[in-house]
Amino acid sequence: MLKPAFSTVACPHWTLAQVAQHADEFGFEAVELRTFGDDSRRFACDPAMTSPEKTRRLFGERGVEVLCLATSLKFDDFIGPPVIGPLLWDQEKAVREARRAIDLAASLECPFVRVFGMQVPAFEKRSACVARIADRLRMVADHAHKTGVRIVVENAGSFARAGELLEILRAVDHGLVGACYSNAAACLAGESAAAGVPTLGDHLLVARVQDAKAITEPSASDADLQRRPCSLGEGELDARAFVRALVDARFTGPLVFEYPFAFVPGIAGPEQVLPGAARAMFDWLAGRESVQPAPGAAPHTLKPAARAGAARR
Repeated sequence: MLKPAFSTVACPHWTLAQVAQHADEFGFEAVELRTFGDDSRRFACDPAMTSPEKTRRLFGERGVEVLCLATSLKFDDFIGPPVIGPLLWDQEKAVREARRAIDLAASLECPFVRVFGMQVPAFEKRSACVARIADRLRMVADHAHKTGVRIVVENAGSFARAGELLEILRAVDHGLVGACYSNAAACLAGESAAAGVPTLGDHLLVARVQDAKAITEPSASDADLQRRPCSLGEGELDARAFVRALVDARFTGPLVFEYPFAFVPGIAGPEQVLPGAARAMFDWLAGRESVQPAPGAAPHTLKPAARAGAARR
């Protein structure tokens, strides 16, 4: 069955020990760790700042898996002008950084690294950009050979719809490269994420669920937002239908709840949102409507019961 997880973009101020503790207490089976690379100090829980042995121990003691390492790497950088462009620009920077992310994931025994394709320049043919992205991803995938790590490309930019993401995956044509599909990105591109799941088929390796409400009276902090992130099941992104489509497709990979507290000012904190997200995910997997726990119920008691209910379905 699917493994409910959350991304640490929800809790940039938590240490890795706190991430493991809260994941267990709130009822999650796994986590996605956000990383910004070797020299970053943006997140207290960036795994690049801690020894892999310690990270494995912290999560192992809590029975929580590290299922995905999320990066912001993209492979669309245009190299121009012809002939001298390759001499002026570093063509393989993203490839080198992705290789380091793969090495980190392997040391954490984490099976997936998340990256992006991203944006086709207005002055370039789409096919040329796809070919460039695919060439770079193929180099990254070759590095992942025998590590146990797979690369997942998330839908975004010019490749936000399932069919567009498939353009990249088919061009790469590598067994270690698959899809990470976000319902939020699909929705912003005008696609029903539930309809996108069967389009991706076996290419889908990681699913990402988010919920948000339309902003009717935007504040200054909402200037760049069309929707404001909210608790899972309380928004307008049809998150429940997306999860049910994953179940119907017999998807068995990580289902990552993304709550971008790190990037959106003024929204509720992770302690207020993550417990309800775990509850909603397990209820949806079991075919139930999400309900609030009885007063005084311990959050960590939700996980075994929810797992059993979903397994019986």
